[in-house]
Amino acid sequence: MWATAVGVARVRALETERENALFRDPLARAFAAAGGLWPSSPPPADEAARRRRLGVAFSIVIRTKFLDDLLREASASGIRQVVLLGAGMDSRAFRMDWPEGTRLFEVDTAVPLDFKSSVLCQERAVARCERITVPVDLREDWPRALAAAGHDPGAPTVWIAEGLLIYLPEDAVELLLARIGARSAPGSRMGLTLGSRGVIERFGADAAPGSAASLWVSEMPDDPVEWLAGHGWEASSHTLRERAAAYGRPLGTQPQGEERPGGLISAVRR
Repeated sequence: MWATAVGVARVRALETERENALFRDPLARAFAAAGGLWPSSPPPADEAARRRRLGVAFSIVIRTKFLDDLLREASASGIRQVVLLGAGMDSRAFRMDWPEGTRLFEVDTAVPLDFKSSVLCQERAVARCERITVPVDLREDWPRALAAAGHDPGAPTVWIAEGLLIYLPEDAVELLLARIGARSAPGSRMGLTLGSRGVIERFGADAAPGSAASLWVSEMPDDPVEWLAGHGWEASSHTLRERAAAYGRPLGTQPQGEERPGGLISAVRR
């Protein structure tokens, strides 16, 4: 699945080159190039596939901005522990300004972390906080590995699961949230992206084998706020459309009927 993370990096590289970019990710181009996706990537098979790719790319840009803002707010509140679950080619440790004393844990399997390390070394990248990699499969006992790496469950943490939960079956999502909750002191925060209702039917039904959409298995509950309340979190749900409009990138299409709750989630541990 790390190849998908390289595809995300390509989207972020393209956004970075825009004059009115919602964020700047100077390392994204290097990740995409090292993965063979820069300057171009294989073209979609047909027009429908092209539209789907554009839709996914748009959602990546908006969710990146959304989670950047969430992390800045968490830092401003005094939180100094950050955990990126399924970190992939995330470069926030390098591209964002962090208060002194911030420790950022990147949890992912060894293959993407090793690939990432080689690119970071090549680029002579210097992290702006204490960056700690935790090579472990999220299907295994990652809380033990995170604890061994120095994470303190007694201090508030901001957790990020970006583009992750959609790849996990429902029972694995529930286990992940239970494990996060067990290591979250009051005041901890969380940012999630969830597959909106119907996204698998729209994007995954005829997705090419091995593509990101072909691996999607999980959509968000009908009421994500109530669902997260059951896990001990006070959450807010935002749609892609409303966040895109707030960022000056309104969607060009009209909503099809009444929009359901959105899959961009911010939450606080009470």
